[in-house]
Amino acid sequence: MRVEDTFRVFPVRVVVVMGVSGCGKTTIGMKLAHRLNDAPFIDADALHPPQNVEKMAKGIALVDSDRWPWLACVRSEIDTEANKLLSSQESAGSQPAEPMYVVCGCSALKRSYRELLSRSDPEIQQMHDIVFVYIDVDRQELVRRVTQRKHFFNPLLLDTQLDTLEPPDTTREAAIAIDGSRPVDKVVADACRQVLNYIPKVSQ
Repeated sequence: MRVEDTFRVFPVRVVVVMGVSGCGKTTIGMKLAHRLNDAPFIDADALHPPQNVEKMAKGIALVDSDRWPWLACVRSEIDTEANKLLSSQESAGSQPAEPMYVVCGCSALKRSYRELLSRSDPEIQQMHDIVFVYIDVDRQELVRRVTQRKHFFNPLLLDTQLDTLEPPDTTREAAIAIDGSRPVDKVVADACRQVLNYIPKVSQ
Protein backbone atom coordinates (compact mmCIF):
# COMPACT_ATOMS: atom_id res chain seq x y z
CA MET A 1 0.00 0.00 0.00
CA ARG A 2 1.25 3.46 -0.86
CA VAL A 3 1.17 6.40 1.59
CA GLU A 4 -1.66 8.08 -0.33
CA ASP A 5 -3.68 4.85 -0.22
CA THR A 6 -3.30 4.72 3.55
CA PHE A 7 -5.08 8.06 3.89
CA ARG A 8 -7.98 6.86 1.74
CA VAL A 9 -8.56 4.12 4.32
CA PHE A 10 -7.77 6.24 7.38
CA PRO A 11 -8.51 9.93 6.70
CA VAL A 12 -6.94 10.97 10.01
CA ARG A 13 -3.52 9.97 11.30
CA VAL A 14 -2.88 10.24 15.04
CA VAL A 15 0.74 10.91 15.97
CA VAL A 16 1.72 10.22 19.58
CA VAL A 17 5.05 11.77 20.55
CA MET A 18 6.26 9.57 23.40
CA GLY A 19 9.08 9.02 25.84
CA VAL A 20 10.12 9.68 29.41
CA SER A 21 9.93 13.04 31.15
CA GLY A 22 12.43 15.52 29.73
CA CYS A 23 12.66 13.98 26.26
CA GLY A 24 10.83 16.98 24.77
CA LYS A 25 7.38 15.52 24.04
CA THR A 26 5.48 18.78 24.41
CA THR A 27 7.92 21.07 22.59
CA ILE A 28 8.47 18.61 19.75
CA GLY A 29 4.79 17.66 19.60
CA MET A 30 3.61 21.26 19.32
CA LYS A 31 6.13 22.08 16.60
CA LEU A 32 5.31 18.87 14.76
CA ALA A 33 1.59 19.67 14.93
CA HIS A 34 2.29 23.06 13.36
CA ARG A 35 4.18 21.43 10.49
CA LEU A 36 1.41 18.88 9.99
CA ASN A 37 -1.11 21.38 8.67
CA ASP A 38 -1.57 23.05 12.08
CA ALA A 39 -2.99 19.87 13.53
CA PRO A 40 -4.66 19.93 16.96
CA PHE A 41 -2.24 19.12 19.78
CA ILE A 42 -3.15 17.21 22.94
CA ASP A 43 -0.87 17.53 25.98
CA ALA A 44 -1.54 14.35 27.96
CA ASP A 45 0.11 15.85 31.05
CA ALA A 46 -2.74 18.35 31.22
CA LEU A 47 -5.22 15.46 31.48
CA HIS A 48 -3.72 13.97 34.65
CA PRO A 49 -6.18 14.09 37.58
CA PRO A 50 -5.11 16.25 40.55
CA GLN A 51 -4.17 13.21 42.64
CA ASN A 52 -1.66 12.07 40.00
CA VAL A 53 -0.12 15.54 39.80
CA GLU A 54 0.14 15.70 43.60
CA LYS A 55 1.84 12.30 43.79
CA MET A 56 4.42 13.19 41.12
CA ALA A 57 5.14 16.57 42.71
CA LYS A 58 5.88 14.77 45.98
CA GLY A 59 8.22 12.34 44.23
CA ILE A 60 5.83 9.39 44.44
CA ALA A 61 5.91 7.24 41.31
CA LEU A 62 2.65 6.49 39.53
CA VAL A 63 1.56 2.86 39.22
CA ASP A 64 -0.71 1.18 36.70
CA SER A 65 -3.83 1.88 38.76
CA ASP A 66 -2.99 5.60 38.51
CA ARG A 67 -2.23 5.48 34.81
CA TRP A 68 -5.07 3.40 33.33
CA PRO A 69 -7.88 5.96 33.96
CA TRP A 70 -5.61 8.74 32.73
CA LEU A 71 -4.72 6.84 29.55
CA ALA A 72 -8.41 6.14 28.93
CA CYS A 73 -9.00 9.89 29.16
CA VAL A 74 -6.16 10.53 26.70
CA ARG A 75 -7.63 7.98 24.29
CA SER A 76 -11.04 9.63 24.57
CA GLU A 77 -9.51 13.04 23.81
CA ILE A 78 -7.73 11.62 20.76
CA ASP A 79 -11.01 10.18 19.45
CA THR A 80 -12.79 13.48 20.09
CA GLU A 81 -10.24 15.51 18.13
CA ALA A 82 -10.15 13.00 15.27
CA ASN A 83 -13.95 13.01 15.05
CA LYS A 84 -13.98 16.81 14.98
CA LEU A 85 -11.74 16.77 11.93
CA LEU A 86 -13.91 14.17 10.20
CA SER A 87 -17.10 16.07 11.03
CA SER A 88 -15.69 19.30 9.61
CA GLN A 89 -14.95 17.54 6.32
CA GLU A 90 -18.36 15.90 6.22
CA SER A 91 -20.00 19.29 6.80
CA ALA A 92 -17.99 20.72 3.93
CA GLY A 93 -19.21 17.86 1.74
CA SER A 94 -15.79 17.19 0.25
CA GLN A 95 -12.80 14.93 0.65
CA PRO A 96 -9.81 16.52 2.43
CA ALA A 97 -7.30 18.03 0.01
CA GLU A 98 -4.47 16.65 2.16
CA PRO A 99 -4.12 14.23 5.10
CA MET A 100 -5.48 15.29 8.49
CA TYR A 101 -3.56 14.80 11.72
CA VAL A 102 -3.99 14.84 15.47
CA VAL A 103 -0.78 15.10 17.52
CA CYS A 104 -0.53 14.04 21.16
CA GLY A 105 2.35 14.27 23.60
CA CYS A 106 2.12 11.29 25.99
CA SER A 107 4.73 9.22 27.82
CA ALA A 108 3.14 5.91 26.70
CA LEU A 109 5.92 4.10 28.52
CA LYS A 110 4.71 0.50 28.22
CA ARG A 111 3.57 -1.46 25.21
CA SER A 112 0.29 -2.20 27.02
CA TYR A 113 -0.28 1.56 27.38
CA ARG A 114 0.32 2.05 23.67
CA GLU A 115 -2.07 -0.79 22.89
CA LEU A 116 -4.79 0.96 24.91
CA LEU A 117 -4.20 4.21 23.02
CA SER A 118 -4.30 2.31 19.71
CA ARG A 119 -7.22 -0.01 20.35
CA SER A 120 -10.27 0.52 18.18
CA ASP A 121 -13.88 -0.02 19.19
CA PRO A 122 -15.13 -3.09 17.29
CA GLU A 123 -18.58 -1.51 17.11
CA ILE A 124 -17.30 1.58 15.31
CA GLN A 125 -15.51 1.85 11.98
CA GLN A 126 -11.99 3.01 12.68
CA MET A 127 -11.34 6.24 10.79
CA HIS A 128 -7.82 6.96 11.98
CA ASP A 129 -4.57 5.09 12.27
CA ILE A 130 -1.87 5.84 14.82
CA VAL A 131 1.90 6.05 14.83
CA PHE A 132 4.10 6.53 17.90
CA VAL A 133 7.16 8.76 17.62
CA TYR A 134 9.60 7.66 20.33
CA ILE A 135 12.01 10.41 21.36
CA ASP A 136 15.18 8.69 22.55
CA VAL A 137 17.46 10.73 24.82
CA ASP A 138 20.27 9.43 27.05
CA ARG A 139 19.93 9.61 30.83
CA GLN A 140 22.64 12.25 31.36
CA GLU A 141 20.88 14.69 29.04
CA LEU A 142 17.48 13.86 30.56
CA VAL A 143 18.80 14.66 34.05
CA ARG A 144 20.10 18.01 32.83
CA ARG A 145 16.76 18.89 31.28
CA VAL A 146 14.43 17.87 34.11
CA THR A 147 16.49 19.67 36.74
CA GLN A 148 16.42 22.93 34.78
CA ARG A 149 12.73 23.16 33.86
CA LYS A 150 9.63 24.18 35.79
CA HIS A 151 7.17 21.27 35.83
CA PHE A 152 5.14 19.34 38.40
CA PHE A 153 7.21 16.22 37.66
CA ASN A 154 9.76 15.68 40.44
CA PRO A 155 13.20 15.06 38.84
CA LEU A 156 13.80 12.29 41.40
CA LEU A 157 11.23 10.20 39.51
CA LEU A 158 13.22 10.08 36.28
CA ASP A 159 14.85 6.74 37.06
CA THR A 160 11.47 5.15 37.86
CA GLN A 161 10.26 6.18 34.41
CA LEU A 162 13.39 4.81 32.78
CA ASP A 163 12.86 1.53 34.65
CA THR A 164 9.23 1.41 33.47
CA LEU A 165 10.01 2.34 29.87
CA GLU A 166 9.54 -0.34 27.23
CA PRO A 167 10.94 1.27 24.06
CA PRO A 168 8.73 0.41 21.11
CA ASP A 169 9.88 -2.33 18.78
CA THR A 170 9.66 -0.52 15.45
CA THR A 171 9.57 -3.84 13.59
CA ARG A 172 6.41 -4.93 15.42
CA GLU A 173 4.69 -1.74 16.59
CA ALA A 174 3.44 1.25 14.64
CA ALA A 175 6.37 3.32 15.81
CA ILE A 176 9.27 5.46 14.71
CA ALA A 177 12.41 6.04 16.82
CA ILE A 178 14.01 9.48 16.75
CA ASP A 179 17.31 10.65 18.24
CA GLY A 180 16.14 13.40 20.59
CA SER A 181 19.61 14.60 21.60
CA ARG A 182 19.85 16.85 18.53
CA PRO A 183 18.57 20.44 18.26
CA VAL A 184 14.77 20.59 18.44
CA ASP A 185 14.27 21.81 14.88
CA LYS A 186 16.28 18.89 13.50
CA VAL A 187 14.31 16.42 15.62
CA VAL A 188 11.03 17.91 14.42
CA ALA A 189 12.12 17.86 10.78
CA ASP A 190 13.18 14.22 11.06
CA ALA A 191 9.93 13.25 12.81
CA CYS A 192 7.84 15.12 10.25
CA ARG A 193 9.57 13.45 7.32
CA GLN A 194 9.10 9.98 8.77
CA VAL A 195 5.48 10.55 9.78
CA LEU A 196 4.59 11.84 6.32
CA ASN A 197 6.10 8.74 4.72
CA TYR A 198 4.96 6.17 7.27
CA ILE A 199 2.93 3.18 6.08
CA PRO A 200 1.22 1.07 8.79
CA LYS A 201 2.80 -2.36 9.36
CA VAL A 202 -0.41 -4.16 8.35
CA SER A 203 -0.29 -2.38 4.99
CA GLN A 204 3.30 -3.08 3.98
